[in-house]
Amino acid sequence: MKTLHTRRDFLKKTSAAAIATMGMSAPLAGLLSSCESKIPTTADSVILLFMAGGMAHTETFDPKKFTPFRKGMEAKEVLSTFPSIPTKLDGIFFSEGLENIASVMDKGTLIRSYQAADLGHILHTRHQYHFHTCYEPPQSVVVPHLGSWIAKEKGPLNPVIPPFINIGQNFSVGEGEELKAFHSAGFLGSEYGPFLIPDPSAGLEAVRPPVGMDYKRFEGRNQLYNDLVAASPMGEFGSDYQKESLKRSMEQAYMLLNSPEAKAFDLSQEPKESYERYNTGKFGLGCLLAKRLVDQGARYITVTTEYVPFFGWDTHDNGHTRLKDMKKMIDAPIAQLIKDLDQSGKLDRTVVIVASEFSRDMLTEGRPDLKVQDQVEVPDIIEDMKNYGMHRHFTDGCSILMFGGGIKRGHVFGKTADERPCKTIENPIKIDSIHQTIYHALGIPPDKNYEIEKRPFYTTPDGHGKVEYGLLEKG
Repeated sequence: MKTLHTRRDFLKKTSAAAIATMGMSAPLAGLLSSCESKIPTTADSVILLFMAGGMAHTETFDPKKFTPFRKGMEAKEVLSTFPSIPTKLDGIFFSEGLENIASVMDKGTLIRSYQAADLGHILHTRHQYHFHTCYEPPQSVVVPHLGSWIAKEKGPLNPVIPPFINIGQNFSVGEGEELKAFHSAGFLGSEYGPFLIPDPSAGLEAVRPPVGMDYKRFEGRNQLYNDLVAASPMGEFGSDYQKESLKRSMEQAYMLLNSPEAKAFDLSQEPKESYERYNTGKFGLGCLLAKRLVDQGARYITVTTEYVPFFGWDTHDNGHTRLKDMKKMIDAPIAQLIKDLDQSGKLDRTVVIVASEFSRDMLTEGRPDLKVQDQVEVPDIIEDMKNYGMHRHFTDGCSILMFGGGIKRGHVFGKTADERPCKTIENPIKIDSIHQTIYHALGIPPDKNYEIEKRPFYTTPDGHGKVEYGLLEKG
């Protein structure tokens, strides 16, 4: 199969798949699919805290030798640009600036051996597509997001709360169309797609008519919307199943609109002291909203730092300086979310994941044994602070944190080398195992599949995803 190299190819393929998916009839349960799971569940909900843009493991949860900045230093000297700090686990250290998360690591597992996929020339949105769907793009159908599989197989915990909620990502930024490609339920149907809240501070606006519009006028707009859908490609080419799924998604929105649970989306209802503990910006308030929604029975939530090219974790320059700000954004709210869920008893049944699409390194683009084309020039001699930090994309050693829902407490899984290349040297784990371990906690079996285009389509490619029992309390 020809390797996909450009964003244009990515969009052409995914757009064609979207039109093809519209014409599908209801997905048929595969012959190999379990009718009823007999896996004992340890989790009811999932929260993914996604550090979009490439979070360097050596600068966050897997620090190496600290090398302070000095003019004239060699780039190859630099492994970590922050000193290490102790965590709650004996002998385990994080990078400076993550003191709060370090204080709750007795409540979860630190994975230091995640290996991102080899997808050729590295594009963030392609790796994000792979992380969120478990499938390498392009595909001949629109592949369901992890959250959509969970929404479909487990259904809502509370029929009023959307089963799949995405907080913090908008699509008006660079590569917005590529991001849309994996924010989809695909053949599973619109009702299992993400309920989007781009700005958590305006979450209530997502569940009520616009200011100045009464409910009667809103009803009229809904009818107009239905008429527009009927005249759209969905109305012309969509299957009965897809049309019914879209109708059900609108009905669910109406239920939420008129329910008491809608107040969960209103952060002004949160006590001031609690609000301020989370208020580090949009991501922090997204964590607060996630906590409130899990309390009301949300099934799956993503909170993202949002991918914008060359901003956030996408540290092609000013890496050290940028990471200071990113750590301030995530450290307190992530730790507070874990504390609050633990105190309320919700953590026992909620899997919380902190992850990124890949890591970073000063020198290696891709992985040591499979380098790909460099996308940024790093000078051999560093004279300027803007070149001090993590620049290139690194796929052979990434860190993931997992808490709750049957995940081991106070555990470290895997190891990377202490010297460059800081690659995985113990217990490598890939995305299909991460997904299948999450599914296992929820009681979704590995043979779950639907017949699409006359072939079984599984939650992980060909159903080969294996549970990593080393991450679970009851292996």
